[in-house]
Amino acid sequence: MNHVPHRAILADDEPHLAEHLKGQLGKLWPALEIVAVASNGIDAARLIAEHDPDLAFLDIRMPGLSGLEVAQGIEGRTRAIFVTAYDEYAVQAFEHAALDYLLKPLRSERLQRTIERVQAALVAPPPDDASLAATLRRLMGQPEGERLRYLRAGKGGSVHNIAVGDVLFFQADDKYTVVRTARDEYLIRTPIAELAARLDPEEFRQVHRATIVNLAHLAGTRRDETSRLFLRMRGIETELAVSRAYVPLFAAM
Repeated sequence: MNHVPHRAILADDEPHLAEHLKGQLGKLWPALEIVAVASNGIDAARLIAEHDPDLAFLDIRMPGLSGLEVAQGIEGRTRAIFVTAYDEYAVQAFEHAALDYLLKPLRSERLQRTIERVQAALVAPPPDDASLAATLRRLMGQPEGERLRYLRAGKGGSVHNIAVGDVLFFQADDKYTVVRTARDEYLIRTPIAELAARLDPEEFRQVHRATIVNLAHLAGTRRDETSRLFLRMRGIETELAVSRAYVPLFAAM
């Protein structure tokens, strides 16, 4: 077993379940440091931003913010593992780049498999965008060569046909995905994970769990005083934040 020290937070609104998970992790992964335990989604989001842990074990149904909403807002390196009694959230969990999805009541053998999977993911180099997209296409039954070239998006009660090449970026926004062109902004219901699987990885790159950019419209990059990376897109003043996990994609810029 890998004993490289890693840090985690736990979030569950039922204290005895959080303590149970903490105890199980202590037995099965003693090298893992639990730096904080949250009892609601708002505290979980705050603690993740404060501690920047490697992992967050998130209950999905919590007061304040759901585990899914907490995961969507993560901007650092933290990877999510969802722990819930409700299996209907599985697809949404993996759309939020979850490392794994555990059902309550927790079983030691299942948690052990999760730990092994997580340890492998933490030490392995991140998979390239092309292989991720190919995997998602296979899961969705989409032909390998089929790329998204046009889409239908809503604005002001009307539906518009938009060439994908004209899109500056896609960004998740609550129940919708914003489609931004140089001229306007539209809404679609297609999740970011599904778009990532259908877009050409040579042209589009995910830079945040909630954002995909069109490299053809990239004007430049900027770092702030904390070395956080931002992208500038041609034709608009809005800057897009790059999550730490995706910064290496722009190392040469």
